[in-house]
Amino acid sequence: QVQLVESGGGLVQPGGSLRLSCAASGSIFNINVMAWYRQAPGRQRELVAAIGSGGSTNYADSVKGRFTISRDNAKNTVYLQMNSLKPEDTAVYYCNADIDTITGTWATDYWGKGTLVTVSS
Repeated sequence: QVQLVESGGGLVQPGGSLRLSCAASGSIFNINVMAWYRQAPGRQRELVAAIGSGGSTNYADSVKGRFTISRDNAKNTVYLQMNSLKPEDTAVYYCNADIDTITGTWATDYWGKGTLVTVSS
């Protein structure tokens, strides 16, 4: 069993900052890509940012220059530093990880339950 648990969401004013964290635990052998997705009301879930095991990153155009994804491989944790937040960043943010488990499953997608980020004055 593998679990992803997000934390750090909340209410912030436009222009403010938040830092999301996601810790993976359980029968983990190796974590490949870790990523953050978001889903706003009435919209499809979209990729926000992703980071490979070696540190290579990829961002949605809408967050480039404002958001930074990072990971601590020793802690099986991925972070999303969000700066200069805008009302349109309001969404539920989900952690995603591609994980090889010690029970022998390879490259399996796991999801957290999500954390709500609200940007409003």
